Amino acid sequence: MAIDNLSDLSRMIEQVGKDKGIDKQVVIDAVIQGMLVAARKKYGTYREIEAQYNEESGEVELYEFKEVVLPEDFIDEEIEITLDQARELNPDIQVNDSIGIKLDSTELGRIAAQTAKQIITQRVRDAEREIIYNEFEQRKGEIASGIARRVERGAIVVDLGRTEAYIPPREQIPGEVYKPGDRIQGYLSDVRQTTRGPQIIMSRASEQYLIKLFEMEVPEIYDGIVQIMAAAREPSARAKIAVYSKDPSVDPVGACVGMKGSRVQNIVQELRGEKIDIVPWDEDITRFACNALAPAEISRVFVDEANKEMEIVVPDNQLSLAIGKKGQNVRLAAKITGWKLDILSEQTAAAKTAEAIFNLMLIPGMTDTMAQNIFQSGFGSFQSVAEAAVADIMAIPGYDSPEKAEKLITDAKALVEKYQKEGIPVPTAPVKAPAEKVVSGGSAKSQADERLRAELAALANKSSQSEDAQTEEK
Repeated sequence: MAIDNLSDLSRMIEQVGKDKGIDKQVVIDAVIQGMLVAARKKYGTYREIEAQYNEESGEVELYEFKEVVLPEDFIDEEIEITLDQARELNPDIQVNDSIGIKLDSTELGRIAAQTAKQIITQRVRDAEREIIYNEFEQRKGEIASGIARRVERGAIVVDLGRTEAYIPPREQIPGEVYKPGDRIQGYLSDVRQTTRGPQIIMSRASEQYLIKLFEMEVPEIYDGIVQIMAAAREPSARAKIAVYSKDPSVDPVGACVGMKGSRVQNIVQELRGEKIDIVPWDEDITRFACNALAPAEISRVFVDEANKEMEIVVPDNQLSLAIGKKGQNVRLAAKITGWKLDILSEQTAAAKTAEAIFNLMLIPGMTDTMAQNIFQSGFGSFQSVAEAAVADIMAIPGYDSPEKAEKLITDAKALVEKYQKEGIPVPTAPVKAPAEKVVSGGSAKSQADERLRAELAALANKSSQSEDAQTEEK
């Protein structure tokens, strides 16, 4: 509201408070401060002036305070008043008292009055900004809806009614285009107080937006029966969300999918076709990782709890499915589990195992069974054994005594020093030649005939060799 004059302050204060939703006292304080600044600008800061709001008259009253002194001690008329003059205003006044003398506010002048208006307007604007900031600070973490107005430096400006919000480029779903006037919805991710007022940041690309959409769409989540344990997104492409049910009779995945997929489809439409995988959460991290990599089949899982890493082996024909398009499936699975996931095919895992066993067999006195036990315990080379602690080696079957564990570590260290001293590379497992492929050509009958001819030829050759042997004996 524009403040055009300083008259009828009572009506102005009521109207500003009502229009802006600002507490009446805040407006009164702003008016008092504005008048006080204007008075000091006219009369100077040397004089002691105070401003008070009179609710009965609806005016701001200015008072100049002076110290009461004896006539012989009077020096400065701007801050002092004689006892005789003071008693004309207040008969009970005494020396060294302070007396307030009312000033005529109409004498402030046009420039001073303009200064007061500017301060009042600024204070009201600051109060309004503070109200908006507090309101949206409390709403942070909720979903808000507004009207797209314009685009500024790639950010979509959204009209939320009392203020505007911004959706930065990084918080937008790739490929989305909004025209002025389109309705847009987003997650209130941040509220900042700046010199230009509150800045509200909305997001359509965060995992929290996905979680909030499920909370709005699925009553079981809103009621707390089903919990969302984790979520991961690659906006516009794919998302994974892990759910868990506190009630054994409630299927968390089925609750989120809804009848004929109605619930999840509503969310997919809001996210412009983003595919959503709903994953059952499991306390066992291995099972949870397997669920997160679905629909790929898992053969084996090797867990490194210390580094939160997993080596997951899948059948050769499932490798591309487990990894996903451009690694998307395994990236989302890693994000939702919080573990580093390494996907290997059966063939690659077998080659890696063979290489590790060959490496461990280089340790003097090592047998194949012992090497298998060491490898299964998480040690893939004699170098890692050399760096291990005795307690870790004692966890390996066959090395449960400190003496055996220390000897294994000593042998491994000696082997490391040997190759370093000689300056030769550590041998690697020989590459096996690929098995011959059976070339299938022609019909089954022709292949059978070919095998029969080969067998008859072999039989004839054997018979001929037998006859030659008998002739030599005679």
